[in-house]
Amino acid sequence: MGQYIDPKISGVVDLILNDYEDDRTVNQIDMHNQPDKTAIIDVVEKLFKILYPGYYSDKVYKIYSLKNSISAIIEDVIYRLKRQVAIVLKYTDNNETASEVELDKKAEEITLAFMRKIPDIRAVLETDIEAAFEGDPAAKSKEEIIFSYPGLYAITVYRLAHELQLLKVPMIPRMMTEHAHGLTGIDIHPGATIGKYFFIDHGTGIVIGETTIIGEHVKIYQGVTLGGLSTRGGQKLSGVKRHPTIGNNVTIYSGASILGGETVIGDDVVVGGNTFLINSVEKGTSVTAKKQELKYRTRKNDSAKGAKNEGDASKE
Repeated sequence: MGQYIDPKISGVVDLILNDYEDDRTVNQIDMHNQPDKTAIIDVVEKLFKILYPGYYSDKVYKIYSLKNSISAIIEDVIYRLKRQVAIVLKYTDNNETASEVELDKKAEEITLAFMRKIPDIRAVLETDIEAAFEGDPAAKSKEEIIFSYPGLYAITVYRLAHELQLLKVPMIPRMMTEHAHGLTGIDIHPGATIGKYFFIDHGTGIVIGETTIIGEHVKIYQGVTLGGLSTRGGQKLSGVKRHPTIGNNVTIYSGASILGGETVIGDDVVVGGNTFLINSVEKGTSVTAKKQELKYRTRKNDSAKGAKNEGDASKE
């Protein structure tokens, strides 16, 4: 005897299934020609084991077998990443008519080129760890930073994604940085250019736009936005410098917003908290927002005098 389906439920099912019939973007259900988000996140996690072998690797391995373990992880990353790159290459204009064999070959070349950059990425990350340790008195060790600092996690994913962006891989770099964004609250576009010794303190709510350029020895606190002035131009603004340029040895305190592609913050500048900047700042300048006027009122706990106190306060 077949399972009875309530006609009301059946009607809803048919309504939704019929909605899949047109060619809208939300109706793309060809799973085999779409990147696999789970696979890409798995690649990111394995890349952390390669970048920080003593921290993220499985503890079951002995020291003498660690290299064998890493070798296996590297091979696995190459295989998995190549598959995902081959899929997303179809979204680039110059590969629309390429065969599967051609896409696979190009994906392999890109993946191997990316993996060859791992030593360079690790060298830059060493400077980021140094910047975090020197810039945060609360840090008790560099190991603590690697294990627990969300800023370093977001920077690490960005530096990986940025290399793929430079190799003109679509979609995957953004999926990687948005994964880090979801975990840390730090939104760094993979297209941004960020120099060595970069330190994000606390980090929640930071936004760094696609065309942002950041120099070396820069420290950014939570809630900072390095953004664009307006996106009303839509796709016409694609490729245009929309985000600010930050020089070397710059500190940007919490809640500051620096906007615009023509905005240049010079070397050795300190930008105070809650500052809003759309104009360039010369080298060696300290910029602060005008202090808000604060009002204080003494609160009395004596209920017998409550009415009188309230009357006094109203005279302020």
